[in-house]
Amino acid sequence: MAVGINRQTLSAGTLVGDDVNNFAGEKVGTVKEIMLDVDRGRISYVVVSSGGFLGIGDRLFAVPWGAMQVDGENHALLFDVTKDRLEDAPGFDQDNWPDFADQTWGASVHEFYGTRPYWETDLP
Repeated sequence: MAVGINRQTLSAGTLVGDDVNNFAGEKVGTVKEIMLDVDRGRISYVVVSSGGFLGIGDRLFAVPWGAMQVDGENHALLFDVTKDRLEDAPGFDQDNWPDFADQTWGASVHEFYGTRPYWETDLP
């Protein structure tokens, strides 16, 4: 669901570096990467960078794309999370990325965010 825009297609590069905000309007991070499942032709996760200072000490989080909304007016992504909840999210550091193709790992991420794994859903 897109908020404030009518476009159906965006370049992933336009989202990298954008803010990630919660529904309370608080910035909870920045888009670091957009992960694709190329076999299924789907966006799988948004890698969100949070904490740290000027990119040093940041913690990274894989957030299911289905948990996000695009806020085109503010050049941001939105999702329903508090700062405290994000601190408890399964995360990783810049030097130790998970295997995004591992469905056991992915299922735990989807469970944390309360979303259905994208590989179990039909394409829209």
